[in-house]
Amino acid sequence: MATITKRELAEAISQKLKSPQIVTKQTIQLFLELCTEELVKGNRLEFRDFGILTTVERGAKIGRNPKTGATVEVPPKRVVRFKSGRLLKEKIQNMSS
Repeated sequence: MATITKRELAEAISQKLKSPQIVTKQTIQLFLELCTEELVKGNRLEFRDFGILTTVERGAKIGRNPKTGATVEVPPKRVVRFKSGRLLKEKIQNMSS
């Protein structure tokens, strides 16, 4: 399993589109910034057949410090949740190992 960076993704997209890599990289960066802005506003992002990004509130809880075993209060926080879409699920399920 490999990790793909934003730069590598921009290279691949620019090759397929035969467009300048700098324009592709700027487009990806703008897309990510706009997605972040919408999530901060509390909006849901839906990409058909790929997935849905939403923010959810996690309640406060009592946790444990793994080193000392002492209990600690973990405050509530907002996190991003991703739910994969139908087509993505199917493609992942049908991957050849």
